Order: sequence, then C-alpha cells, then structure tokens
Amino acid sequence: MASKLSIYNDALLLAGDRSLSTLTDDIEGRYLLDQVWDNGGVNACLEEGQWEFAMRAVKVDYDTTITPPFGYNRAFSKPADWILTSAICSDEFFRVPQTRYIDETGYWYSDIDILYVRYVSNGALYGTNYGAWPKSFTEFVAAHFAAQIVLKLSSDENKVRLFVNPENPEHSIRGRALLKAKSKCAMANPTQFMAQGTWSRSRMRGVNRRDGGGTSNLIG
Repeated sequence: MASKLSIYNDALLLAGDRSLSTLTDDIEGRYLLDQVWDNGGVNACLEEGQWEFAMRAVKVDYDTTITPPFGYNRAFSKPADWILTSAICSDEFFRVPQTRYIDETGYWYSDIDILYVRYVSNGALYGTNYGAWPKSFTEFVAAHFAAQIVLKLSSDENKVRLFVNPENPEHSIRGRALLKAKSKCAMANPTQFMAQGTWSRSRMRGVNRRDGGGTSNLIG
C-alpha cells in the first residue's frame, strides 16, 4: 500500500539518495520532495492518464447564477476535484456523447440542462486514495518525483537524462514507468471514450463561446 513516506523513499532510491525514517527527517532530499508534493506533484501524475482507480462519474446541473452573454446558454462549474475529463454525455449511462460543448477554465458551456461527466478526480476516495493505487502507478509517481529532484541532488545532467529524455521520453526512467502504468490500466479496464488529445486541445484554443455552437468538440 502506497503512503507519502513510501513514495518519498522509492523516489530517493531511484535518485540514488538515502531513505527517510520519518517525514520529518532533516535532509535535503526530504525538503526537495516536499516542494514537489506541495506544488501538485501527485496531480501532475494524475493528469497523465485515464486512471480507472481515480475515475469519478457525476451528474452536473447548469449553474443558475451564470447567464452566458452569447453562444451556449448553459454554464456548468467543474467539480473542485476535477483533474482530467474522460467523457461528457447527455445520458446517465454514458451511451450518448455530448459533442456540443466548450471547455473553458473552470466551466463547461453547452446547450442542455444536465451533463453527465466522467473525470479523473484527486478526491480522497479517488486519485488521492493511495491505498487504491496500482503498483505500476505508484512506481510512476516515484519516478516522477525522482525526476524532479535528481538534478538538485546530483548536479549531473547525464543522470537527469536517465529520468527525463525530451527526444525519447519512452527511453527515460519516468517515461518507461508511465508507459507501464498506462498499459496496465488499459489491460485491466474496458474501453472508454477517448480523451481530447493535444491536437484537439490546440484547435480549441482558437474557439470560444462566440461560435454559438457552430464548432463541435469530441469527448475529452
């Protein structure tokens, strides 16, 4: 079972530093890991995939306090524990994808009264329920944390490239751990709606509610 201490020690082992006895040990490695943790290190890992252990399905009613001045006439507040959208549908069984919506910071805009949303959550019963983490995801989190601190600990850029290789990410320690975690997740769970990819998101940056719904967006 993963814990904050075990994640820290796994990261320190990968980075070649000594392990901790407690989360209050007065050593540089612990302070560096605290910075990664406090700066959203776990959220950064949750953002990397459609993790089933962190998946939550909710019914979202439109926000009656917001009246969009143009375009789609309904605004939906994103849940506070939202990390990454998996599917947006118009039915509770997630059989009918809702393609007419816009994703803007903090809100979804659409032209229906209710959205059914599946998303990666960082809630205590979901993405930050460390006891529910698969071993492969725990290993990825440790690799991510190690990658964030290894340069500060060793000042060796060659060692850093072992953890993060921009030219060939899949050949890095972090990249291989991520691929393994995603592969395990994909094998263990049924097919879901595809999340919006980088290409789709880049296209959507040029679209806002002024389109009045003329541009459709895929699930994600």
